[in-house]
Amino acid sequence: MQKKIPMRQCLGCREMKPKKELVRVVRSPEGQISLDFRGKANGRGAYVCRSPECLKKAIKARALERAFSCQIPEEIYMQLQAEMEAGE
Repeated sequence: MQKKIPMRQCLGCREMKPKKELVRVVRSPEGQISLDFRGKANGRGAYVCRSPECLKKAIKARALERAFSCQIPEEIYMQLQAEMEAGE
């Protein structure tokens, strides 16, 4: 019997993809927002494809703010874009 592959939806392109192909954006219990490349960080997670274009789409649609139910400062978005480009 084949092992079930966990699927998650990208906030940018809205496609269902295997969890391993996506980057997890996390809001920790303290309210800190960061990228979680390993997928193990504590807190509420939302997923985005590894492409900076998908992150831009998610930012434009305010998908992260809806996923985390909070305002996200512009500096956080800049940091996420820099980390995403460095992580590739």
